[in-house]
Amino acid sequence: MSDDGHQHTGHERVPSRQRRRFPEISTRAYEHPADRSALVALRKLSGFDTVFKALSGLLPERSLRLLFLSDSVRVSERQFSHLHDMLLDACYILDLDKVPPMYVTQDPQPNAMCIGLDEPIIVVSTGLVELLDEEEMRAVVGHEVGHALSGHSVYRTILLFLTSLALKVAWIPLGNLAIMAIVTALREWFRKSELSADRAGLLVGQDVRASMRGLMKIAGGNHLHEMNVDAFLEQAEEYDSGGDLRDSVLKILNVLPRSHPFTTVRAAELKKWAESRDYQRIMDGHYPRRGEDGDASVSDSFRESAASYASDVKASKDPLMKLVTDLAGGAGDLGGRVRRGFDGFRSPPPAKGDAPGGGEE
Repeated sequence: MSDDGHQHTGHERVPSRQRRRFPEISTRAYEHPADRSALVALRKLSGFDTVFKALSGLLPERSLRLLFLSDSVRVSERQFSHLHDMLLDACYILDLDKVPPMYVTQDPQPNAMCIGLDEPIIVVSTGLVELLDEEEMRAVVGHEVGHALSGHSVYRTILLFLTSLALKVAWIPLGNLAIMAIVTALREWFRKSELSADRAGLLVGQDVRASMRGLMKIAGGNHLHEMNVDAFLEQAEEYDSGGDLRDSVLKILNVLPRSHPFTTVRAAELKKWAESRDYQRIMDGHYPRRGEDGDASVSDSFRESAASYASDVKASKDPLMKLVTDLAGGAGDLGGRVRRGFDGFRSPPPAKGDAPGGGEE
């Protein structure tokens, strides 16, 4: 039964418990500012669709579709019917007219993705299906439907293609550098798009604790009785604020090759959004509609993106981010602070009274 008290059939099948539906919701309602600014700019480019349709001839999309059709299980009323119901629910809640095909593929690693240029395809691994309970899985399906609604599948497919291409041309120094520069930029965008999709998953599941549990299980496995959501979120706080400048640099190096943010970071970001006024306004029915997307301003989106990054830097407790904030504020003795922050990279100075080169072997 839906939030209007009516029973629906077919595509309009609704969740087993009462959840709000968001007719004509624009993806701008839940997209992370950095994700949204990139998408708004791309959608405004004249000829953008034509370029990518031409590019699709170079990408192995048809091969991927045939691969999943031939070597995975397609979700339907007769196969993985509980996932089929979740998929219909998610499309109903986010008002996505065309339900994307969904496949379950044999892979012990918990994973899900939404790919495709012409039409999105959702793929979930057996490891993920076996790991999550119904409410946690509902958030994941909503996450992937959010990717489909935002058009992320196009860029994810291109990212997969370019990553594969970079490996093939690794022996060409300049060619590999050029491709990896694009891949690095795409990964930075895609990490933000994952935060957007997490929000879409929450709008579908409408159970923040289930979303938190799902992320925690992806990080630590199916040992829920051994884990605690609050303690898991404390890890994100420790990750953000702990260490010195050396750790800040290592964090950047660790995240660069990843297409997804770290799970503790995702959990903390989602909790922050769930407690925000923006989320509450959506739940109250106040959100941008798709009919208004054509009026979306590129410059406004970029300003929101810049403001979001600036706010993140200002609020962050990371030593490097605090240094950047101090630099912007004109703090003194920054050189000394940088030297102290990196002292651990150098050997400790000799103790007083020790001759140069002296000491025990």
